[in-house]
Amino acid sequence: MKLENYEVHLPSYSIGDHIYDKIGPVCESYGKTVLLIGGRRALKAAEEKIRTYVAKTNLEIIGVERYGSDCTYETVEKLRQLPVYHKADMVFGVGGGKALDTVKCLCITDDKPVFTFPTIASNCAACTSVSIMYNEDGTFLKPNFFVRPAMHAFIDTEIIAKAPAQYMWAGIGDTYAKYYEATISSRGEQLEHFTSLGVALSVMCRNPLLEYGAKALEDHKKGLCTYDVEQVVLAIVVTTGIASIFLTKDFTPDYNSGLAHAIFYALTSYPVIEEKHLHGEVVGFGVLFALLVDQQYEEFEKIYTLNQQLQLPTSLEQIEITEEQWEESMDRIPEMSDIRHYPYKVTKEMLALAMKQLKEQEGGRLINE
Repeated sequence: MKLENYEVHLPSYSIGDHIYDKIGPVCESYGKTVLLIGGRRALKAAEEKIRTYVAKTNLEIIGVERYGSDCTYETVEKLRQLPVYHKADMVFGVGGGKALDTVKCLCITDDKPVFTFPTIASNCAACTSVSIMYNEDGTFLKPNFFVRPAMHAFIDTEIIAKAPAQYMWAGIGDTYAKYYEATISSRGEQLEHFTSLGVALSVMCRNPLLEYGAKALEDHKKGLCTYDVEQVVLAIVVTTGIASIFLTKDFTPDYNSGLAHAIFYALTSYPVIEEKHLHGEVVGFGVLFALLVDQQYEEFEKIYTLNQQLQLPTSLEQIEITEEQWEESMDRIPEMSDIRHYPYKVTKEMLALAMKQLKEQEGGRLINE
């Protein structure tokens, strides 16, 4: 079968504790005037450092704008109406996932050069070619895909190390999920070249976290910018972003999700999840079920141990979900779109058995005994 024509644009990035010195060499060829758009806390953390390095270049910052609170089409349109946006040759997006997704949706749609400056390590928005769009009431709307990612990502590990450690903590759970979901959802299939690359690459969404995750989080809590922190930041921000680009194409099955995400989205029916828990935190819990359902008991032991080390959830109580709510969710999870492309049908019985095994693990009995 002949595949239709396609193109792939991969992200470029710089990483380090003084990496903003690359702003001039990377950005000057795109023009002169710069508009900063970001979140309130992100701008407070990074604006002064960005200005210090921009002052050494031929660039000029002509404005600073807060992006808003959610990545919505309405927010994008408000920013598009700003006169300073039209005067700027390029935009620097500063912040977390929603801020970076907002500036990507604004600029890539308009074909205006945009550069990302992530200030936390909770997701891969700095390197992806998609924006996760929300409704005005804060509920999820849809992903908005682009042909290319931002022109370049400037990943300053010193700024990230000083951010609240909970973001990296949750980012770890969301990142190792990529490996398990990609390998399970693609199992037994003849894969296209780009999908094969994505699946092969996804192992680097798991291995560095098993090796460096516990030490990196410990260092991050102390505000230290160490080798371990850098390796985990690379896994969360860069590797996951590249893998996502390869694993998601409009004309092929989506290998970018799976049971862990199906569990997360099913549990968002209960307000406590959105109000008190982070996406990657709950996804990391869902990975335990994905591995039990898939009977990958050795991998389950690895992730269960890692979750314990990092204090990521290993029980319903830790995400404040009751037994009754879990019972209700087991009816919804098998119908979630995240597992429509799975090598087998996930059933309520599989989920119930996985919960039984998880409780046995909590009680000290090894699953694969």
